[in-house]
Amino acid sequence: MTVDEVAAMAKAGKATVYRRWAGKEDLAFAALEQLYATRLPIPDTGNVRDDLVVATRMALEFSGSETGRAYMRMTCSESLRDRRIAALYTAAFEAQEEAARTMLQRGIDRGELRTDFPMDVAVDWFAGLMILYAIIERPVPAPERAEELVEFMLGGIGPEPS
Repeated sequence: MTVDEVAAMAKAGKATVYRRWAGKEDLAFAALEQLYATRLPIPDTGNVRDDLVVATRMALEFSGSETGRAYMRMTCSESLRDRRIAALYTAAFEAQEEAARTMLQRGIDRGELRTDFPMDVAVDWFAGLMILYAIIERPVPAPERAEELVEFMLGGIGPEPS
């Protein structure tokens, strides 16, 4: 992106853009702040399995889109380059992680999940999978495979055997 392109899209002069942002990096950072503030909704169907399927399907739809792939690839590369962007991504990830914990804790409270499973691993497993697919350019599983992925995860964190 160039400042000229941003000014043209905003129907403003280049000087107007520079009055608000000192340079292109500050402008990009402000745009990323808004992007990272976006949160996927947390489903609450009354059943953790169904919640996980809905959440997984939404994540796969986003991750498999051109926008989602570009977002994840940019996040990986820019987080390594710029500490401010890394901090934005970390905060956004932690917010989504907390949402996932809430969903999983409801499952524990209802006896649908084991009480001793490592919640961090369950949350990080899926996030890591999506980032891996973005980096190595492997196609993200289709949203229709959400149930299959959830069943795979639940095999490890489901209720304790009777």
